Amino acid sequence: MKSIVLVPGDGIGPEITDATLKVIDALGVEIDWQVVEAGSKTMEEYGRPLSPKFFPLAWECGVVLKGPIATPMGKGNRSVNMIIRERLNLYANVRFARSIPGVKGMHENVDLVIVRENTEGLYVGFEREAAQGVVESIKLTTESACRRIGRYAFELASRSGRSKVTALHKANILKMGDGLFLRTVDSVAKGYNGIEFQQMLIDNACYQLVVNPQQFDVIVTQNLYGDIITDLAAGLVGGLAVMPGANIGENIAVFEAAHGPANDLAGQGVANPSGMMLSAAWMLEYIGFVEEGARMKEAVYAALADAKVLTPDMGGEGDTEKFTQAVIDAL
Repeated sequence: MKSIVLVPGDGIGPEITDATLKVIDALGVEIDWQVVEAGSKTMEEYGRPLSPKFFPLAWECGVVLKGPIATPMGKGNRSVNMIIRERLNLYANVRFARSIPGVKGMHENVDLVIVRENTEGLYVGFEREAAQGVVESIKLTTESACRRIGRYAFELASRSGRSKVTALHKANILKMGDGLFLRTVDSVAKGYNGIEFQQMLIDNACYQLVVNPQQFDVIVTQNLYGDIITDLAAGLVGGLAVMPGANIGENIAVFEAAHGPANDLAGQGVANPSGMMLSAAWMLEYIGFVEEGARMKEAVYAALADAKVLTPDMGGEGDTEKFTQAVIDAL
């Protein structure tokens, strides 16, 4: 039996993780869940946002299923998500943006993957107040991290039968940092015959994603750019609620919903668990339950096509329980 760390998270997190576990149970996949709290509950108990037993269990199990955790705005504790990514060296943030039948998006036939470098850039949080009212924020770029994320993007394209990788950057202005990223990924591309390599300025890419997202297959980019365009891509296919995500490192991975904790919806029974379920389906494939993961994914798609069970955020009149039952019925 596989042991997996489960972090219910904040806000609607416990509700959507509970719904997801019901579907996994219905699949007949036996998992030994190691439940670890994080976020507001842990702050109350330990005075810090992450339980001290999280990292030992994460390294031991190698897989984490995590609900959304609130991040303070402009002050307070550092983001729990950032702490986890740094400590576990989860260098690749991967999200799929795919058109789903029955889900209204801005475009049809979108099917792209965004691979975001997860350990560098402005997200390292190297900031200082150089003078009163003057703050310096350092953007860190290393060749080794650029090469690692470039290789991950091309390997993903190769094993999933995708034909093009597009690197997004701003090397026309940030000639050293973004220039290093672009040159390094270009050198990685030369080792992958049969996969087209394209480079594009991040501002142009935002425009192209809105007007013609079908031109993209695999996108690879640095941390902040990736954070922004994943939300843009989510808007193309119906929102963050239907977008699975994961943070992946060497022999360790954290699967999670792409959206936040939505505290205003917590406890009302109307949370949309589809993104969490799709991330869990991907997790099942990752740990070797390929058939079960595929069945779970298709069952979620079937439920999303049924207007009667959709949650209010998707324009429906259903709730978390009805949607979950529809997924189980579709298995």
